[in-house]
Amino acid sequence: MIKKVFLSPFRKFFQLQSSSGILLLLATMVALAWANSGFGDLYRDIWQYDLGIVTESFEFKMPLILWVNDGLMAIFFFLIGLEIKRELLIGELNSARKIAFPLVGALGGMLIPVMFYLLINQNPETVKGWGIPMATDIAFSLAILNALGSRVPLSLKVFLTAFAIVDDIGAVLVIALFYSGSIVISSLLIALALLGILYWYSSKGAYNTYVYLFFGIIIWFLFLNSGIHPTVAGILMAFAVPIRQKIESTEFLSQLSNVYNNIKNASVLQKPILSHEQLRYMDDLNDWSSKFQSPLQNLEHNLHSIVAYFIIPVFALANAGVLIAGSENLDTVLVVNIIVCLVVGKSVGISSIVWIAKKVKLIEVPSDIKTKEIIGVSFLAGIGFTMAIFIASLAFATHPEYIDSAKIGILIGSFISAIIGYTILRIDFNKKKSEAKLS
Repeated sequence: MIKKVFLSPFRKFFQLQSSSGILLLLATMVALAWANSGFGDLYRDIWQYDLGIVTESFEFKMPLILWVNDGLMAIFFFLIGLEIKRELLIGELNSARKIAFPLVGALGGMLIPVMFYLLINQNPETVKGWGIPMATDIAFSLAILNALGSRVPLSLKVFLTAFAIVDDIGAVLVIALFYSGSIVISSLLIALALLGILYWYSSKGAYNTYVYLFFGIIIWFLFLNSGIHPTVAGILMAFAVPIRQKIESTEFLSQLSNVYNNIKNASVLQKPILSHEQLRYMDDLNDWSSKFQSPLQNLEHNLHSIVAYFIIPVFALANAGVLIAGSENLDTVLVVNIIVCLVVGKSVGISSIVWIAKKVKLIEVPSDIKTKEIIGVSFLAGIGFTMAIFIASLAFATHPEYIDSAKIGILIGSFISAIIGYTILRIDFNKKKSEAKLS
């Protein structure tokens, strides 16, 4: 019973990310078909359309694609920040023993592809793309794993999820340190001062959605103006959200009992509506419920569906529309480099580093995870997509002629990684199933 209670939220998260991956695939296919159809010019014109606020004394406009990449993706990174904070405090990364296995895998999955990229790359203009093959798309990779059904050990799902979260931390650091523009110190200092106020506010156990939203919009704008990518503001904002409830379980249960008795004993109208007395007690119930909920958990729960079913598919629709018909302008070396890094670099980096760390007893791999399964998951980690495309748009902001080449490399590399990873795991799980029947 206890095990079921603790694993249920993870299973729901896993199912949500898996279905999100399917929607992400559909959005990608629509974007590719649209961009290469007779309405391709309309596709490009829509995402380059300027939107913003214009008055006599103030003007702030950006192309629609930047509202997606800098605005909506800040919410995506805010959710990642909430997940990272929860995992570091009470989840799969809250102890050295728990974090060791996915941490080692993530380090191999980030460093080896970067080495591959720098070794293969011969063009000084594309060297900044080294960060592209570092990241793993958790939605796509979990969707592939989910397609294998109940045969997948839960510990393998937890490893991939924890690995992807550590991977996200690395990607965020890379974006903050290497893919931000020239820094406007004044804007950055004001943003950090406002963040400091929020952290102090949070340390007192206080939380108000409207206060955080107001500060968040200002901090996002200041980061955008400072030259540091505004998605970093999303991560830092997330760490200001308190995780503790305002009241403990015993107090909540006691008040819940009181509210129940009050509603039960209150005067009842002979209609399908509540009396004024019952409404007052229902307000009390809502107040106590809001105090009992963890602000971080509540925000994370509410944002998951928005991010999974709206923000990420919109991002894919806006960014995956590569004009394949114009392939004569593609940098084939860059395309091949990214494919090799995602397919070979990720798989070799993760599986080899985990194997070495296991041999020298730096980590302990769960007994129900076999070597072949680690190899299969290491290929799934080569599905870069969302974060990889995002980093590509930052890396080649000054050389946009390479962005389509990078996207094609990401799409092909992610597809090959998915097929190989799925095949390895399917063969392994079928073999285990046959052995179980024989025994």
